[in-house]
Amino acid sequence: GHRHSDFTQFLDEDGLRSARIGVCRQFFGSHPAVDELMERAMAVLKSQGASLVELDKVPTFGQFGRDEYEIMLYEFKDGLDRYLAAVAPEMPVHSLEELIRFNERHAGRELAHFGQEHLQLAARKGPLTDTTYLEARARAAKLAGELGIDAVIGEHRLDALMAPTSGPAHVTDYVHGDRGLGGSSSPAAVAGYPSITIPAGDVRGLPVGLSLFGRAWSEPTLIRLAYSFEQATEHRRAPGFHPSIGA
Repeated sequence: GHRHSDFTQFLDEDGLRSARIGVCRQFFGSHPAVDELMERAMAVLKSQGASLVELDKVPTFGQFGRDEYEIMLYEFKDGLDRYLAAVAPEMPVHSLEELIRFNERHAGRELAHFGQEHLQLAARKGPLTDTTYLEARARAAKLAGELGIDAVIGEHRLDALMAPTSGPAHVTDYVHGDRGLGGSSSPAAVAGYPSITIPAGDVRGLPVGLSLFGRAWSEPTLIRLAYSFEQATEHRRAPGFHPSIGA
């Protein structure tokens, strides 16, 4: 079967030997310092015995964004409504609709810097049994999984795909809000497939990760590859408390 009670059995310092890893270049280019760390990481992967296959673009990775957002709105409403319904009776809000009205009544404080457009869009969605939600979920999962990760891994006979996890942490301000640079978590997350991130260095003291993701049930392979890279680099540093910084 695919289930394991102890994944430590897959920790293998030589796990990268003879592995074939696809390099998802479409997730590069958001931050030059991150790209440099990825090039160094790829040199380590090769030095440990892995073969790297350059992938210019996996077309379906750019095709499920609209469905992904639709799914998020449905699931956000469902999850928040269930959470708020269970909070103490004396709390001022017990549903997403009540939260929106609370923010409107206290707009000077709650909406002074940002609006609540995403909350309002989510509030219009129905239950998770809606056909719109179910079709979006099935469509996105197929694009990310069967037609995306599965297809490219099968075509190139790969063990996994690699990409920068994301850019380094950024400063949030009142003008731009969140300004995250890059990110490769969506394909595996939308497909429901495993993904693992390993420390790959830092930019101005801010950690950057290398992500490996693969087909369904490929956790043993990903752990084996990730552990081998981790032991060869030992990039992880204990976190500390710092003033607000960003890269």
